[in-house]
Amino acid sequence: MAIKSDRWIRKMANEHDMINPFSEKQVREGVISYGLSSYGYDLRVADEFKIFTNVNSTIVDPKKFDERSFVSLQTDVCIVPPNSFALARSVEYFKIPRDVLTICVGKSTYARCGIIVNVTPFEPEWEGFVTLEISNTTPLPARIYANEGLCQILFFQSDEMCETSYKDKHGKYQGQKGIVLPKL
Repeated sequence: MAIKSDRWIRKMANEHDMINPFSEKQVREGVISYGLSSYGYDLRVADEFKIFTNVNSTIVDPKKFDERSFVSLQTDVCIVPPNSFALARSVEYFKIPRDVLTICVGKSTYARCGIIVNVTPFEPEWEGFVTLEISNTTPLPARIYANEGLCQILFFQSDEMCETSYKDKHGKYQGQKGIVLPKL
């Protein structure tokens, strides 16, 4: 398995619609950078957020998730409360090839502010908008800027096709359109 370069990512985005919309170069002027980088792609966070709240005194249970655990917002700047958590989605829609796996890492601009981004790997033949998990580890409120970079996707291509892809398994998060909450 090898990490893929900007040339490969550009080719896959242009010829196979792997990333849509696709920014062919890294956009940096006045924003937290996004777009194509040397060995990855910095995705943007959309303007849709779900922020954890304790107003309804619900219990977080991944087997029986209560949507009252969140407050939904559509905004250009999301304020994540201290020591709290938010969900968002990517601006970009991804279609991952059958012989590719991705790993996502947070951008240093946010990490240096105590904002941690977690995204599970995109499995072979997964497609959809990415549900992004954002943790504010600080004792202060934190700003997240919509339509700017949030994390970097690294693409790894195998030297052989997988036996069973995410699509083959009829994965529960296949083709997700918005912020998708936990499913059992």
